[in-house]
Amino acid sequence: MDQENVTATLTVPAPAAKVFAVLADPTTHSAIDGTGWVQQAVERAPLTEVGQIFRMDMYHPNHPNGDYQVANKVQVLDPPRAIGWLTGQEKDDGHLEFGGWSWRYDLAPLGPSETEVTLTYDWSAVPQFIREYIEFPPFGPEHLSNSLHHLAEIVSGG
Repeated sequence: MDQENVTATLTVPAPAAKVFAVLADPTTHSAIDGTGWVQQAVERAPLTEVGQIFRMDMYHPNHPNGDYQVANKVQVLDPPRAIGWLTGQEKDDGHLEFGGWSWRYDLAPLGPSETEVTLTYDWSAVPQFIREYIEFPPFGPEHLSNSLHHLAEIVSGG
């Protein structure tokens, strides 16, 4: 596969500011994800600045420990148009190390009560040594679309 990112787009029946507020709230991420991998936010504060770190408790059956934690670093924050983060982990010495993959949501208002949301998962910066033990993308092609449908349900109150 030459392409090193995947995207999905969905029109969400909510204003961009409301969609952005949900995405900037780490406590909603497990419901948006829908795979069962994202368990819960460790830091529950809203995402408000580039460089902010927020950790998530995770679970994956193929992970050596099953349960693990990721440290995400906000990379893009342009309310209410774009939000994105790099995913990594905290090493034993407290140093944060990022694997080279990122999540980004781009929001385009289509009117006062609709927003086109594009979700991009990009792994173009993943070094070869990580690619040797993690296949990218690490989920099926339906995952991004499913996540956007979950987001739509959350912002519409359903």
